[in-house]
Amino acid sequence: MNLQRINEIIDGTIRLDCSSFHDYTNAFASDLMSDVLRFQMEKTVLITGLCTIQAIRTAEIINISCIIFGRGKQVTEEMLILAKEHRISIVVSGATVFEIAGKLYQNGLKPIPR
Repeated sequence: MNLQRINEIIDGTIRLDCSSFHDYTNAFASDLMSDVLRFQMEKTVLITGLCTIQAIRTAEIINISCIIFGRGKQVTEEMLILAKEHRISIVVSGATVFEIAGKLYQNGLKPIPR
């Protein structure tokens, strides 16, 4: 699933599109970045309400190329600069993390493999 389709499904706003030709197959929802660091996240969208620079840094470490910030959180200019530097797409949505995950699951994104 590409970034534009993901954005349509969750009725979000793409703040930064670095997706090029990324095709996402999985989604992972968490506000605990320590949980995010436990898994391999290739082709995975991170869904979180933790709208901080740490979320961008965590995505950088484990090669996540798309973060969706839920609950109406707004990213800072500093976050956008860092995300662009590491080619991480940023989407914001007013929906809850639970709603975003559910909609993406219903439309074909899978949980990460255990």
